[in-house]
Parts: sequence; structure tokens; C-alpha cells
Amino acid sequence: MRTTVGIIGAGPAGLLLARLLHNAGIDSVVLESRDRAYVERRQRAGILEQGTVDVLREAGAGERMDREGLRHDGIELRFARRRHRVDFPALTGGRSVMVYAQTEVCKDLIALQLKEGGPLLFETEALAVEGADTQRPRVRFRREGVEDVLECDYVVGCDGYWGVARSAVPDGRTFERTYPFGWLGILADVAPSHDELVYARHDRGFALLSMRSPSVSRLYLQVPADTDADSWSDERIWDELERRFEMDDDWSLRRGPITQKSVTPMRSYVHEPMRHGRLFLAGDAAHIVPPTGAKGLNLAVGDVVTFARALTHRTATGSEDLLDAYSATCLRRVWQAERFSYDMTTLLHTAPGATPFEDRLQLARLDRITSSRAAETDLAEAYTGFPIG
Repeated sequence: MRTTVGIIGAGPAGLLLARLLHNAGIDSVVLESRDRAYVERRQRAGILEQGTVDVLREAGAGERMDREGLRHDGIELRFARRRHRVDFPALTGGRSVMVYAQTEVCKDLIALQLKEGGPLLFETEALAVEGADTQRPRVRFRREGVEDVLECDYVVGCDGYWGVARSAVPDGRTFERTYPFGWLGILADVAPSHDELVYARHDRGFALLSMRSPSVSRLYLQVPADTDADSWSDERIWDELERRFEMDDDWSLRRGPITQKSVTPMRSYVHEPMRHGRLFLAGDAAHIVPPTGAKGLNLAVGDVVTFARALTHRTATGSEDLLDAYSATCLRRVWQAERFSYDMTTLLHTAPGATPFEDRLQLARLDRITSSRAAETDLAEAYTGFPIG
């Protein structure tokens, strides 16, 4: 089998890259180890930055998002039984974010790829990337029990931290931080208790009120990193959420049936470089952020947009300048997102063993954001998204 770009992984990054290449007249093959049903129900991110929304529209994948997604023009910060709304459009020249689940993005892109694009091979396990430093890299894969080879001009690894692409980059340097807490997340069949996301800093720990639709709530609680989600009863979860969102006004938390619960670890990670020869890393294969800043999916989008632009430029002009700059271009944006995600995490979470001094510093940082337009603008600009490329 032969193609121009071999894409490993059919998450949002791999699927969007295939779409962008198709629109540019460049052929690709997508290899995905899981079946279609698994990919379309895999719960992950739910916040799309302005730039991601724009890219999906331009790629022809925004029709259902615009119809069913929830545009959000701000977030609410809660601390010390106070609340403050951050108005994104007023602070950023009109930018906003969209609540639209990763599962729905994948469904839209899969449908487009199967209808119009190149091969999208589910239940196809990538085994190794070979010859990345040559003009003809190859991906060895197994499909229906039979091993085969995909010969490419370029390989893009969108297969996550545990995938084969990252391990094929020799002599890489990694930077990481593991946090001593995680998020206990739930999906609940109940209308959201607020029309925008609520980020709550509380002495008992962080909490986040989010949503997937007008009838489905997504909520999170800071818990110790080794927490077993099943050890928390539904009643205990709702009681703890009420405590952490508590206010002095008449706001109340709506309760409903919990349909899913899980614990998400908190980690920061960057692999440098993001390229070796003709192998390019994108998304979680190259970087991971704690979910506090809502950056994971959006960073992956930035990576594949950067690659697609670079390859389109190469096809049109013969110049490899943008391909050669891929890693440096992506990493500038990655490190800004890492910085913002770290800042949001340390701003809102209660660290084990935190001293009273550290607690007061958190409150002082929140006071600064809510009393300074400059500080508030910095948060709004980062949350709605850094420029791509």
C-alpha cells in the first residue's frame, strides 16, 4: 500500500489532518487500532477554542457543530464564596469558545472521510515506523491478523503518548510534571446548573461545572491521584460538588442520574523535537496538558494545521522551509499552552500539604485577575486560544 501521508491514529487530530490534506488534493491513509464505535464514543475534551472552531468550519466540518454546539462568551470564577464572570468577547475583540464534545467532532470527521476522503482503516494496529530518516518512511501494521506495510512520503503520528510514533523519535528530550491529584469526572442526565463553565477554588479542592448539551452536565472534583471512581457514591459526589460551589446567594446545583464516572490523572508533558526526518508528532504523541486550561484537543488541531499548511506549501513551491520549521513552530504554541494550563492548575487546586501562605497567594492571584483588566485579558486571550502557526 502506498500513499503520500500515512496518519497513525483516528482521533480528532488524525481525522482533521486527513480532511485538510484531502481539501488540498494530497492523499493520505489513516490507520486506527480501535473500531469505529470505540472512537465515536471515546469521551475526552469538550471545549473548542475560537481557532479550532474556525478551522473546522473552513474544512467543511462545522455544520453540525454550528447547529448543536454551545457558544460560550465567558467563564465564571468562584472563590471565597464570591463569583466573577470573565467576558471573553469584551476582552479579546470578539473571540469566544464552543462547547462541542470531542466525540461529536470525531463523528463529523469520520463521516466526511468515509464519504469523500482516502482510506480510513479501523481495527488496524500500527506496529512500527521504519525508515523515518529516509525519503520513503514505512509504517508496519496488522489488519485482520495479517501484517502489511504502508509506504509513505511522510508519516504523522497522532497515536498518543503510548503509540508507536513517539518511540520512533531517537534522542528526544522530555519535560514533564505529574500532579498529586486528579479529576473525578461525571456525566449526568440533568440540565447544567449554569449557562457557562464555572471554575471553583475551594479549601476542600477544585471543582468544575461544565456541560455536553442543554440536557447533559459534565462536572469534575479534585481528588487524590490514586482515587478509585467507584469508591465515590453518587450522593457523595453531589454533596461534595454542592460544598465546593457554595455561594451566599440563592444559586443551587441541579442533581440528576450519573451515567458515567472516571478519574483523570493530571500531567504536563512535552517531547522535543516533534519531528524526526519525515516522521512528525502531533497531539498527545508530543505533548500533554492538565485539563484545567482546556487545551489538549486544541493543541492537537494546531499541530495538524501547521503540518498541512507546510506540506501544501511544499507541494505548491517545492520549498521545505515550513516543514523544517514544524517542530519549532508548534512548540512555541505548545509551551504557551503548557504555561497557561500550569497557571490555571496551580491557581485553582489545593495542593496536598499547602501552607496558609500558599493558600493566601492563590486568593491574591484570583483577586488580581478579578480586579485588573490587564490580568483578566491575559486569561481570556489564553483561554480562547493562541494563534496557530
